[in-house]
Amino acid sequence: MSTNPPDLRPDLARARVSDSPRKGQPSIGMVSLGCPKALVDSERILTRLRAEGYGISGDYTGADAVIVNTCGFLDSAKAESLEAIGEALAENGRVIVTGCLGAEPEYITGVHPKVLAVTGPHQYEQVLDAVHQAVPPSPDPFVDLLPASGVKLTPRHYSYLKISEGCNHKCKFCIIPDMRGRLASRPAHAVIREAEKLVENGVRELLVISQDTSAYGVDIKHAEANGHRAHITDLARDLGRLGAWLRLHYVYPYPHVRQLIPLMAEGLVLPYLDIPFQHAHPDVLRRMARPAAAAKTLDEIAAWRRDCPEIALRSTFIVGYPGETEAEFQTLLDWLEEAQLDRVGCFKYENVEGARSNALPDHVDEGVKNDRWNRFMEKAQAISVEKLAAKVGSIQQVIVDDIDEDGIATCRTKADAPEIDGCLFIDEGTEALSVGDMVSVEVDEAGEYDLWGRLV
Repeated sequence: MSTNPPDLRPDLARARVSDSPRKGQPSIGMVSLGCPKALVDSERILTRLRAEGYGISGDYTGADAVIVNTCGFLDSAKAESLEAIGEALAENGRVIVTGCLGAEPEYITGVHPKVLAVTGPHQYEQVLDAVHQAVPPSPDPFVDLLPASGVKLTPRHYSYLKISEGCNHKCKFCIIPDMRGRLASRPAHAVIREAEKLVENGVRELLVISQDTSAYGVDIKHAEANGHRAHITDLARDLGRLGAWLRLHYVYPYPHVRQLIPLMAEGLVLPYLDIPFQHAHPDVLRRMARPAAAAKTLDEIAAWRRDCPEIALRSTFIVGYPGETEAEFQTLLDWLEEAQLDRVGCFKYENVEGARSNALPDHVDEGVKNDRWNRFMEKAQAISVEKLAAKVGSIQQVIVDDIDEDGIATCRTKADAPEIDGCLFIDEGTEALSVGDMVSVEVDEAGEYDLWGRLV
C-alpha cells in the first residue's frame, strides 16, 4: 500500500474547505495514509467533525489535535504509519490514531505511549469520541456551515465512492479481513444517494472502491430497497446513468463480471477494469489460497476484449512469494506476455505480521525477489510502450486534472485512474482550459507510460 501523494495529504496540503476558521473555533488536523478506501474514511471523519463545528487545519501548528489515519497492510506500511505518528507527536503533541493499524493498539502504544487514543478502521464514532475528549467542540450554528459536498481531500472533479467494507477471501498473504472484518455492503440506495450529491456538487468522475467490488451485495443477499438492488451489475448501471465517468476498482474476476462489459460497450461505465490477479501459476495461486484458473482468465480477458475492444485492464502481482520457483515465475512472465494487460503494478513479497503466508516454507531470497521484480517490470514496460505507441494519431477524450504555471495540462484518458496509471499531457493551447474539463485530444507522442497530445 502506498502513501497518498503530497497534494492529497492534508498535513501537506489544505483540505478543501472554503470558509476561514472563526475566532475560538477548535481545529483538527489529519494525516491520511494508505489506500483510497482510507482516504474515504478520512473524508467522512473530517465531514462529521466539520458538521460539529470543528475547523480543519492544514498544518500541525494550527491544529488543536491531529488524527493519523494509518495503514497496516504491509510491514513497510506499518513502519511508515509509526513514523507519521511520531512526526505528529513531535510537531503537535496531541495525536489520535485510527485506521487499519489501529486494530493493533498495543503495537502503536508500545512505540508511542503518548498518543491520546487508538481506534480501529472505520470506527467513526470512536474517533469522534476521542476528538471530543481531547478537544471539546464549540459549535456556532449561525456560523459553522458545512459545504454541501462535505470535506473532500481529492480534487473536486473526482471522488472515491466506497460501496462496502471488509472481505470474505482468506488469501494467505493478506490480513485485511482481520483488520476490517468480513464483507459488509452498503445499501444500494445509500450509495446512489451519495453519488447523486457528489455529481450535483461538480464531481465528474466516480471511482468505485471496496475490498472486493465484485462481491458487492452478497452479504445482504442482493437486497433491493427504494428501487435499487445491491448487486454490482445493477449498481454500475444505476451509477452510470448519473452522467459522470464511472471507474471500477478491485474487481475480482468472478464469472458475473462479464455482465459489466456490455455496460462499458454502451458507455455507461468506463471501459476499465482493475483486477488483482496476483500471479498466474496455479501452484503459486493455491499457496496464496486464491482461485487457480489463470488459463480460464485468459479466455475471460479475450471475451471482454471481444465485447468491448476499448477496454483497459490493470492489475497487480506479487513476485517472490514463498516457494515461488524460477519455472513458476517464468509462467507468470509468459502469461503476462499473452494477457497484454494495459497497466501493471508489481510488489515484492514481504511478511506481514499475522499473515498465514509467514509460516510457508521456502521463502525466496531478497536478491532473487529483486531480480524477478526487475524482469517483471521490464516485460510490463515493453507491453506498455507498444500499447501506448498504438494510440498515436487517435482521438482520446480526457479529463483535466491540473494546469501548472507554465500552462501544461495534466490529463487522464478513460484508461487512466488518478495517481496509479499514466497521464496525457497538453503543452500548448491550454489557456481556455480549467481543471475538471473534459476535452478531446489527438495523441501525437507516446512514452513508456504517458501520452502527449494537442486539443482538437
